[in-house]
Amino acid sequence: MPERILLPLLVIFAVTYALRLAPFLLLRRMGSSRAVTYLGRTMPLGVMAVLVVYTLSDVDLTAAPHGLPELVAVAVTAGLHLWRRNALLSIVAGTGVYVGLVALV
Repeated sequence: MPERILLPLLVIFAVTYALRLAPFLLLRRMGSSRAVTYLGRTMPLGVMAVLVVYTLSDVDLTAAPHGLPELVAVAVTAGLHLWRRNALLSIVAGTGVYVGLVALV
């Protein structure tokens, strides 16, 4: 009876461990390739663009406040990032501005 429980748990553990370890092993072998360097340089900008488009896609510009909190929050986030080059500061401040404006408006 314990084998019926222990064997699937061991398989689950082994697969989970292998899946968590695989990216590190692959990056060790491919870390200096041009493709990985290119993706490391361009992916953050692409991910942020997708997040901004997804976030703003449901904004209703025909009803009050006509997207004002979203527009101000995006402007604060972009401005802080261009000024300080600190992603954490930009994201936290932009989120705080958005939450504050939504609560006020």
